[in-house]
Amino acid sequence: MNTDSFALRHIGPRRSDLPEMLKTVGVESIDQLMFETVPDDILMKKSLDLDVAMTEQEYLEHITEMAEKNKVFKTYIGLGYYPTNIPPVIQRNVLENPGWYTAYTPYQAEIAQGRLEALLNFQTMVSDLTGMELANASLLDESTAAAEAMSLLLAVRSREQKKKNAVKFFVSEEILPQTLSVLQTRAIPIGVEIVVGNHKEFDFSEDFYGVMLQYPGRTGNVHSFKDFIKQANNSDIKVAVAADILSLVKLESPGHFGADVVVGTTQRFGIPLGYGGPHAAYFATREEFKRHIPGRIIGVTKDLDGNRALRMALQTREQHIKRDRATSNICTAQVLLAVMAGMYAVYNGPEGLQDIADKVHNTTATLANALEELGLYQMNETYFDTIAIKTDATKIKYIAEAKNINFYYPDDETVSIAINETTTLKDINKIIAVFAEAINKQPIKVSEIIKGNAIPSEAARKTKFLTSEVFNSYHSETELMRYIKRLERKDLSLNHSMIPLGSCTMKLNAAAEMLPLSDPQWGNIHPFVPVEQAEGYQQVLKKLEDQLTEITGFAATSLQPNSGAQGEYAGLMVIRAYHESRGESNRNICLIPSSAHGTNPASAVMAGMKVVVTKASDNGNIDVDDLREKAEKHKDNLAALMVTYPSTHGVYESAIKEITGIIHEYGGQVYMDGANMNAQVGLTNPGNIGADVCHLNLHKTFSIPHGGGGPGVGPICVAKQLVPFLPTNPIIKVGGDKGISAISAAPFGSSLVCLISYAYIRMLGVSGLKRSTQFAILNANYIKERLKGHYETLYSGERNRAAHEMIIDCRPFKENGIEVTDIAKRLIDYGFHSPTVSFPVAGTLMIEPTESESKEELDRFCDAMISIKMEIDSVSKENTNNVLKNAPHTLKMLTSDSWDFPYSRQQAAYPLEYVAENKFWPTVRRVDEAYGDRNLICTCEPIESYMEEA
Repeated sequence: MNTDSFALRHIGPRRSDLPEMLKTVGVESIDQLMFETVPDDILMKKSLDLDVAMTEQEYLEHITEMAEKNKVFKTYIGLGYYPTNIPPVIQRNVLENPGWYTAYTPYQAEIAQGRLEALLNFQTMVSDLTGMELANASLLDESTAAAEAMSLLLAVRSREQKKKNAVKFFVSEEILPQTLSVLQTRAIPIGVEIVVGNHKEFDFSEDFYGVMLQYPGRTGNVHSFKDFIKQANNSDIKVAVAADILSLVKLESPGHFGADVVVGTTQRFGIPLGYGGPHAAYFATREEFKRHIPGRIIGVTKDLDGNRALRMALQTREQHIKRDRATSNICTAQVLLAVMAGMYAVYNGPEGLQDIADKVHNTTATLANALEELGLYQMNETYFDTIAIKTDATKIKYIAEAKNINFYYPDDETVSIAINETTTLKDINKIIAVFAEAINKQPIKVSEIIKGNAIPSEAARKTKFLTSEVFNSYHSETELMRYIKRLERKDLSLNHSMIPLGSCTMKLNAAAEMLPLSDPQWGNIHPFVPVEQAEGYQQVLKKLEDQLTEITGFAATSLQPNSGAQGEYAGLMVIRAYHESRGESNRNICLIPSSAHGTNPASAVMAGMKVVVTKASDNGNIDVDDLREKAEKHKDNLAALMVTYPSTHGVYESAIKEITGIIHEYGGQVYMDGANMNAQVGLTNPGNIGADVCHLNLHKTFSIPHGGGGPGVGPICVAKQLVPFLPTNPIIKVGGDKGISAISAAPFGSSLVCLISYAYIRMLGVSGLKRSTQFAILNANYIKERLKGHYETLYSGERNRAAHEMIIDCRPFKENGIEVTDIAKRLIDYGFHSPTVSFPVAGTLMIEPTESESKEELDRFCDAMISIKMEIDSVSKENTNNVLKNAPHTLKMLTSDSWDFPYSRQQAAYPLEYVAENKFWPTVRRVDEAYGDRNLICTCEPIESYMEEA
């Protein structure tokens, strides 16, 4: 056993397991299985050109060396990003805890009550601070949240506005530059005309349907928008406000003034800068817009016993319902970061947040006062944490950077300084010294923080916030630690058992990959610092881009998209720009197979394309004849094909090269969805199959943990002709020479977690990456054969092989009165998270074991599934009081004095022997989804309601 091999630790099955697994599958070797599974014409003819695999120890030494190349200056740039104090109790118990970071999206509510409660706290925090009725469970970043607001307000225009084609959207000139860039990207394909200007000069013309304001403004000014919003409301123009969440502790909420949508980031609530992410954005709006809100909403419902339970409200998101009529492709959240931000509010409570906000404002006022005493002109009459000094910015920049200090320089005569919760009196004196040196004066020594009064009275907060009990109970470390643990115990994560979700690739998130995320040399870098200060990041991210480019067989990579759906959109926008550069802006038809994920058609529409659906054949593959017919029919306007490979049905379609050839023949480009890349790495690649662009889910194939539903990262890799059009950023130079405007806020997206994928590739190396793919395929086929005779596999390849995942058909069990949901819930009693339910085919389970699961774990899962099949065989439609319909079974049920079920407690709780060794108890019975949608409650009860009940 080679203890230095990371691949040995990452891949589950042992060498001694192989003979039995291969025998079960019916092959002599893994190579034979690959031959029977992957079409020969797409196999790579040579190995990947990557570095030799590192051991874990070598990697940790290497990444420490890289970290030391980053220069962590005192940074006061602001622009939506601030150094923070991360409470160690949250860092240790959430960020560094696999019980939190390896959990999946809470689709199975009964085994996700912990993170659902944490997200409900987050939503309540956001609703309270913004003054809005409804908040979602987070979005990707402030800029993309603002773009979602623009789209939502377009969708909810009045009938009169739609009739008059009101498509103008006013954006305050004080908007963050990266937000403006993302708004411009999103506006063009959906026909919105952005007008940037001074909100004080806005004429409230009926040509406008909406407005976006920044609160406080980009360089710190605090405006009272009360009268502006009132006039907008009277003019039937809806208002979105991008608000700094910490400032809302001191400033009156936009909802109080009548705003329709409030967006922003919660990064200031104890989340590391991480060179741009990941951070949890927030999105809050009116309840009347609940059917249009992007992303996920956590709601309160009840379980079978009528007890309070939580679940994802409106769970089937609009892009899956509406597909090509959707207004958003968002299907995710930043759960791990939202949990951290929510816990920050729980830990500090309203009084603690007030203290932090007061400290920030008072420190800012102290600095402003001292600089004015030096004779400098401070431009902002009102501010919360940011001041603007009129001076020689070039000279200040030179002196400041020599003293390891970063400011923001909007122009040659302005220096903007954004204070944060980490800023001390010592820091203030260092800042004063920079300006004193620049104007040849003796610095003023500040010895105490004065009380600030730069918030206008009409904008000062008067409404209460965070009155719920949860925000007023856990202010000692002991109590918060226990609260976090109590929630963690309610959730099933990868540290308990396999999560066999098809299309989601829940593999090992190795500790060695995760450790650098806690290093302040990586965490404390602002995304807009001069690139020479981020040399470690620059080298690692460039290397990761090169690695992904090599793995996909393409020419270049952009790391900017910070989710899979963002990657889809970015890829299609790059294709759109390519066609326009050739004078073919008429190309707007996107062919999408009928089995595609719901985000595919939604992304195409957002990119300004018209969706044409192609048929599937009886065996689940793309109907090539139908595809050819539609490609020929639309040949003059064909823009792209969106295809997933292996297919969404878990099969390597042998006609894939013919399919991509057809699209190219008729002038289109091929977009490959990278959801199933775990079945390609080292064996084939998108370049080989004839694709032109793909996105990669780094949170699937490349080992970034799902974090309970996020973070995700979705970079795009492109062929040579598309390289010039890769997305740019308005502050840091990235992207192509003819690049589209920004896709997300930060130039490199969620840079901090990209370290994980970099580590994954460096430690596996060429051989380990290929073996990982091979074992993912072996494990899937092993399950397929073990379940043979009990469950029918719906689709398989020409030689009856699955790819890395498989779909089993549960529809025949309707004869026994059993639905696929019953199987999913019964699996909880066996200690497993269910596979993917009813996607892409209703009434089925899609199973993906990944390469990280051992033979023992695969066998436990198969034993559970076979045992459940025996249970199905023993029930009938008439017998609804059975072990499947009543699943999952809680500890409360098992220990109750009464037992009104026709089966034993033993069968309910311990159906197989292994379960007793590692029993997971759900804390609620099966939840009532319909009740929760009919009675939408998405925030915590205020503390007064508890007092009334008492």
